[in-house]
Amino acid sequence: MNESQRHHEILSLLEQQQMITVANITHQFDVSPATARRDISKLDEQGKLKKIRNGAERLITTKEMWSPLNINSATNYKEKAKIAIKAAELCNSGDSVVINCGSTAFLLGRELAGQDIQVITNYFPLANYLINEDHDDVIIIGGQYNKAQNIFLNPTPNALEGYAGNWMFTSGKGLTEQGLFKTNMLTAVAEQQMIEQIDKLVVVVDSSKIGVRTGMLFCQSEQIDILITGKDANPNVIKAIENKGTKVYLV
Repeated sequence: MNESQRHHEILSLLEQQQMITVANITHQFDVSPATARRDISKLDEQGKLKKIRNGAERLITTKEMWSPLNINSATNYKEKAKIAIKAAELCNSGDSVVINCGSTAFLLGRELAGQDIQVITNYFPLANYLINEDHDDVIIIGGQYNKAQNIFLNPTPNALEGYAGNWMFTSGKGLTEQGLFKTNMLTAVAEQQMIEQIDKLVVVVDSSKIGVRTGMLFCQSEQIDILITGKDANPNVIKAIENKGTKVYLV
């Protein structure tokens, strides 16, 4: 795990708890106390956490969420844009595509807008964008609107049996040889209902997520047909994922 990936994981841990100690970091990531303190100092300088004695605290701030209007401010935007372009190239005219939530998902939808491709989604910002762009074939998966995640959730078992797709594109907080990890159980459960209804599962994550294990295991790596990520991804993890039968594209 490189420094960038470790920083991402430290911040992910702080999303789940208010404080993390130097000892926590040294144990979790098998690094020296000096490295742990240096990580904390760098993240403090970047304004991503608050440095305290022997550890760090989560910043209590109102985070500006990205939106279709400020998509360029999304974390790792340039890499995600390349991932979205590659993902769109997989789709053929007449395909049916399931796209889930997140900035990469929105960028992919933007690439597909106007093409002869059916888009199935429960992600309101993407559905709204496609409708405004006069995309001909949009299916919005119904349910109760969850304002925090901008998605529609349907708790009814087998509620999505009537839908099917050639492709399903999804992301997560981490990807290892074991599989894809997500931290939001509500969205994960909703997406898991679709896995059996699609032909190919494609994971689209930026390189900082490769090698990160956090949250719940969404799917085993053997279930992932294609992975699209950045060229800076950990090569050892990429090789291990390829050995599980996943086709990998580095952009």
